[in-house]
Amino acid sequence: MINGWGNQGAEHGGATVCLLAVGLVLVLVGLLGAGLGAARCARHQARNAADFGALAGAGRALEGADAACGRAADLAAANGGRLTACRLDGFDVVVTTEVKVAPLPGLTRAATATSRAGLTRG
Repeated sequence: MINGWGNQGAEHGGATVCLLAVGLVLVLVGLLGAGLGAARCARHQARNAADFGALAGAGRALEGADAACGRAADLAAANGGRLTACRLDGFDVVVTTEVKVAPLPGLTRAATATSRAGLTRG
């Protein structure tokens, strides 16, 4: 009996392997959580850029589509987004923005959002 249990160390290292497996699972869960958090933040940033872009474009809707969409692109860029689509629908401006995100290393995606804003008639 070398270790006091009578099996001369046949079980040595089992706890180490189990601890490494638990650690690996925790790292993977952490990476997944960080990836989901990054994607959610990008979605909110795209939504904010679209909202502000649409509001800014609506202020210029009477000047035409070029002026409205130009102003919308400026505000979308100032809020971290990129204007991917813009159109005038009567006095409403419909804006779509995109924000690039890398939720996990080597994985790049785009979060998009669309918003509408317009002038009230009356």
